[in-house]
Amino acid sequence: MSQTQTWEKKEGNVGTLTITVPAEDFDKALDQAFNKVKKDIQVPGFRKGKIPRQMFEKRFGVESLYQDALDIVLPGAYSKAIDETGIKPVDQPSVDVKEIEKGKDLVLELEVTVEPEVELGEYKGLEGKEIDAEVSEDDVNEQIEALLGQYAELVVKEGEVAEGDVANIDFKGFVDGEAFEGGEMEGHDLEIGSGTFIPGFEDQLIGLKAGEEKDVEVTFPEEYQAEELQGKDATFKVKLNEVKEKEAKELTDEFVKEELEGFEGVETADEVKKQIEEDLKNFKEQEKDYELRESLVVQAAENAKMEIPEAMVESEQQRMLQEYEQRLAQQGLNLELFEQISGQTKEDLLEQMKDDAFKRVRTGLTLQAIAQAENIEATEEDVDNELQKLADQFQMAKDDIKKVLGDLSVIENDIKNQKAIEFLVDNRKQ
Repeated sequence: MSQTQTWEKKEGNVGTLTITVPAEDFDKALDQAFNKVKKDIQVPGFRKGKIPRQMFEKRFGVESLYQDALDIVLPGAYSKAIDETGIKPVDQPSVDVKEIEKGKDLVLELEVTVEPEVELGEYKGLEGKEIDAEVSEDDVNEQIEALLGQYAELVVKEGEVAEGDVANIDFKGFVDGEAFEGGEMEGHDLEIGSGTFIPGFEDQLIGLKAGEEKDVEVTFPEEYQAEELQGKDATFKVKLNEVKEKEAKELTDEFVKEELEGFEGVETADEVKKQIEEDLKNFKEQEKDYELRESLVVQAAENAKMEIPEAMVESEQQRMLQEYEQRLAQQGLNLELFEQISGQTKEDLLEQMKDDAFKRVRTGLTLQAIAQAENIEATEEDVDNELQKLADQFQMAKDDIKKVLGDLSVIENDIKNQKAIEFLVDNRKQ
């Protein structure tokens, strides 16, 4: 006799998966469980781990092996039942043991939350968002100005502080007339307009001259990292020591040859302008393509109907948090350090990600449904090409990439989703 299973869908996205494991298979699991636990058992007259099975069951009862045997048999039985029924679980199931006894079939009832059924709305003939991808002379000049700004030198300035200047200041902060911890510093360089200080602080320094002093009145934000200062009015006694302004460079052939970095094979100012223009065109074309695709996907998802299980949203939140941690690591930070700097906890971040996680799940399910409705598949060639891209990116052999990934379903699903997006683009309103 082989394992049998039945699936009964209930209200929402929850159903009951009933699994019957043959007595022979369960008894084998009991044997494995006994061999596992006997290693640590020592009884008079026998060496440790050598207790006979019959004596073990008489002394401890065969029931003492049931949980270990269940742990052994359940993963394989559950996996097989999923394959046989074709359901797509999105969370760990709850397990109810209905019948368990040596020599008899093991009967389990699992309450399983599965992917929701998607009722597609209108997804063909959608009107995509088209943005202008033209590159103007002002666009090019703006990029050149930003580039030159990276090479600007700070020089001492006579006269008043203005937006963009760097003010060297001494300051001491007071709340209710009392100085507070961390509110005092000498010789601090502050770029006016950078937004690095409390809102309103930098603006009040505009117009001051070196040597002048001023009481700066501000209110700490409600979400300020130091809880004792949240929402409090404060006075900072500020002395302006020195003002520096940025002295911009000019884009000349000499500058390009002697100072400019990141432009290989370029030797003149005209060549720099041409490359910047080309880069802008490529960027704007990519932006145009992205906006078009995104607008079509959003419309298709909003037109679809589905009941998304909370478990799917929570799983996506965790994925987003992992992505965020990876970005922090690239900056030399970790989540614990970020919490100290920002005052935000992991739970705060997860809550902020909830809406985007919901949208991600809804989008993914919609694209999956479109792929199914339009018989979109990921061919072997598609998967092979994607594996080659990953191999090139990580400078690894393609077979090694395969071994690392193991299950290629993630790649296959991603290919299907991309093809579904292409379908939306090809079938949009022209």
